[in-house]
Amino acid sequence: MGGCCPPMDLMRSEPMQLIQLIIPIESSNLTVSYLGDVGLIQFKDLNAEKSPFQRTYAAQIKKCGEMARRLRFFQDQMLRAGLIPSTKPLTRADIDLDDLEIKLGELEAELVEINGNGEKLQRSYNELVEYKLVLQKAGELFSSALSSAAAQQRDIASRQMPEESLDSPLLLDQEMSIDPSKPVNLGFIAGLVPREKFMAFERILFRATRGNVFLKQVVLEEPVIDPASGEKVEKNAFLIFFSGEKSKSKILKICEAFGANRYPFSEDLGKQVQMITEVSERLSEMKTTIDAGLAHRANLLQSIGDQFEQWNFLVKKEKSIYHTLNMLSLDVTKKCLVAEGWSPVFASKHIQEALQRASIDSNSQVGSIFQVLHTKELPPTYFRTNKFTTAFQEIVDAYGVAKYQEANPGVFTIVTFPFLFAVMFGDWGHGICLLLGTLFLLFREKKLSSQKLGDIMEMTFGGRYTIFMMSIFSIYTGLIYNEFFSVPFELFGPSAYACRDLSCRDATTVGLIKVRDTYPFGLDPAWHGSRSELPFLNSLKMKMSILLGVAQMNLGIILSFFNAIFFRNSLNVWFQFIPQMIFLNSLFGYLSLLIIVKWITGSQADLYHVMIYMFLSPTDDLGENQLFPGQKMAQLVLLLLAFVSVPWMLLPKPFLLKRQHQNRHQGQTYTPLQSTEESLQVEANHGSHDHEEFEFGEVFVHQLIHTIEFVLGAISNTASYLRLWALSLAHSELSTVFYEKVLLLAWGYNNVIILIVGIIVFIFATVGVLLVMETLSAFLHALRLHWVEFMNKFYEGDGYKFHPFSFSLLDEDE
Repeated sequence: MGGCCPPMDLMRSEPMQLIQLIIPIESSNLTVSYLGDVGLIQFKDLNAEKSPFQRTYAAQIKKCGEMARRLRFFQDQMLRAGLIPSTKPLTRADIDLDDLEIKLGELEAELVEINGNGEKLQRSYNELVEYKLVLQKAGELFSSALSSAAAQQRDIASRQMPEESLDSPLLLDQEMSIDPSKPVNLGFIAGLVPREKFMAFERILFRATRGNVFLKQVVLEEPVIDPASGEKVEKNAFLIFFSGEKSKSKILKICEAFGANRYPFSEDLGKQVQMITEVSERLSEMKTTIDAGLAHRANLLQSIGDQFEQWNFLVKKEKSIYHTLNMLSLDVTKKCLVAEGWSPVFASKHIQEALQRASIDSNSQVGSIFQVLHTKELPPTYFRTNKFTTAFQEIVDAYGVAKYQEANPGVFTIVTFPFLFAVMFGDWGHGICLLLGTLFLLFREKKLSSQKLGDIMEMTFGGRYTIFMMSIFSIYTGLIYNEFFSVPFELFGPSAYACRDLSCRDATTVGLIKVRDTYPFGLDPAWHGSRSELPFLNSLKMKMSILLGVAQMNLGIILSFFNAIFFRNSLNVWFQFIPQMIFLNSLFGYLSLLIIVKWITGSQADLYHVMIYMFLSPTDDLGENQLFPGQKMAQLVLLLLAFVSVPWMLLPKPFLLKRQHQNRHQGQTYTPLQSTEESLQVEANHGSHDHEEFEFGEVFVHQLIHTIEFVLGAISNTASYLRLWALSLAHSELSTVFYEKVLLLAWGYNNVIILIVGIIVFIFATVGVLLVMETLSAFLHALRLHWVEFMNKFYEGDGYKFHPFSFSLLDEDE
């Protein structure tokens, strides 16, 4: 797609055209496939009134959806097995979709059967492992527990009959009522119970049987895999002796409730040894069977993984083709499909070549027809970007997609966004750190682009070129500010200033005299002011913020002029661009001029006083605040122009729009400007009523809102640019605090441990606060300055994006 395109023009979106394609049925599938390879048509849905199930190719989409489900199942199985699908380049292998459907079904059935058999074998294996542990541990308990139980029985039998009470165990009553000469038969149950449940298990057993049980336990050293859940669980082996069927029934229910696995156990020592031997042999055989099954499953998944990407792409491709075919209209003869869609003008040749190639390859007797339709519908917006400009364009699109052929702020954002960020972030030490992190992303670009990253890392990687530009500009502004982690350096030569005497040794602004030539680049190290007064550097940053803000707002108004010229909207030229330029520059343009003149002349004039009394007492003499001859008269003229520009913006435009409306409906020779924003709104609102009354009140109120918004916005937006100064000051002060109160303080202790701790704290504070939080803060403020203060002067952003049907975008569509 990129190779067939002419050079990019980001200033205006690509010229678009509405095309119609008439495609024979026999070549429709191949034609849409070739158009997907071209990737330069956004098809319109000509069957919007139909539900998905009523469309022609609903069955084919359902079939592709089922194949996609099977492929997702294979992918999940490969991930569980630790296999990664092959990333070999896709080849154009001729694979029939029906054959692929059959093959995927067979592979799924085979894999499901292998998984089912493997799960059964694994469950049986885990049960045998538990059974072996029970045989080993319970055998050790059995002899000691059985002898202890017999001793208790003999002790009870030798006692005299106690007086009956409600607290006497029921089992004791039964034992006293039987003949002592007859032996008492004790039953027993062996098994495993989760360790975390054992305490409750023991209490419930005691209460349910009224203490007529004898319980022994052994803690297993290693966790065992539970046969039911398949997870490792810490368990205890238990052996319960009881008497009577009722007790047995209760114990079995309690075991079931607590998830205790019971296993058969013989009291005969010889049988116990025999059972352990048999279980060990079965475990060995089952382990061999499981390993063979796992090897077969791994081979099957590996064979699937070798072709997975190719199958997955083919299924996605076929599904997208049928989805596109469902958007086409079936001709009344049912022999061809009619398609409509938007495409760039430059793509006409490539589309026609694809149509011709599809007709030849499908042996169609009738070729497809390509024709351009004329329409008044607003086309989609298409900017061709590369990996460098994409992130900047997305910053603009996040605010709103440009209207068709509207001036694109993305062109200027490439420079202005990182520059305004750097004004707030300016420190060439921090800029170098940011640059190193970005270079890591750039050098590993190919590898990282093919990996799935986390949300934050994905966002950072996507904006790598934006961050690269931000770091370059930060180094540049840091050199101008002469700040390296807030420390000034004499990089380009010694300072031009020196102390007059020893009394000014610690001063930076008082008592200094110029002894050398001016510092060649950036700020002189001696100009970093004291903390007791507003230093020169901060004063510079504050005035520079106003200059940058006024310059960028003027750029926005100039772009509105070019938009008006491009769309032939003369009303916006005369009654929007001109009065807005006059109002903004009569006040804030004049303030910017005063700042520059003060810098050049070295005057001590108070600019606050000049601007305030320009409104309060415009006829008073300026005195020592006069910067140039004729300043008083110039201020009177500028003030008058500022007041005149407000009614100029407000009044003429609604009356001229009303006159246009009247001339249009009276059939006069005067032709209204059809492309104006207001005319479009009137036509949209009253298109079905040709002679409806012109809503002058609504138009006037609309213009009044725009006028008030601009007048108040010019003041608030200029003040908003002071955030450049505020953020830069905050960044510099935080950096100074970390340097002086952490690094220098630790250095002053002359202790290696304290110094190491201080360096570690300084590094973490610099990275966490200055390189992460401050970067994010400056980024968001630069974003706001572009969205609110800059783009609202000219940018409507009410268009919609061009979304072509392209196989290269299948992953994004998914």
